[in-house]
Amino acid sequence: MSLDSIIYPRSPRETMSGWPYLPRFVDKIRLHLAGKLHSDYKDNFCHRGFDAAWLKAAGLTADQFIEVVRHSTTDGEVADWVRRNVRVTDQVRADFGRFLLNHGLETDEALRARLNSRKEAAGLSHRDDIKTFIDFIDADEKRT
Repeated sequence: MSLDSIIYPRSPRETMSGWPYLPRFVDKIRLHLAGKLHSDYKDNFCHRGFDAAWLKAAGLTADQFIEVVRHSTTDGEVADWVRRNVRVTDQVRADFGRFLLNHGLETDEALRARLNSRKEAAGLSHRDDIKTFIDFIDADEKRT
């Protein structure tokens, strides 16, 4: 595999333990630990974007969760750990899900401009169906 090859993590729409995005984040951590996380993902890894938003909602640090994934073999082990150790209300989980799935629909012009800029850079500006950052991620990673 060349260094430019991208192994795409799962869609941010997939869920684990009631959390959207969690399977994708687990994939990104596993790729990072294996030295295979593509450079396109490294700027936001754990400290910005949806990674940071999930960690904040779950009340965890990046180092804590990386160690959970490092010491697990299966998604089931991670899911079990999250169910036992992430103590948040159903409302917190639901609020995170709404934020994730609707991010980009807000009336914030700077946010809309950033989404449009990403669409243009990826050659997807013709795609009117891409209305959120999650839509963009799925299209950019060739799922839609």
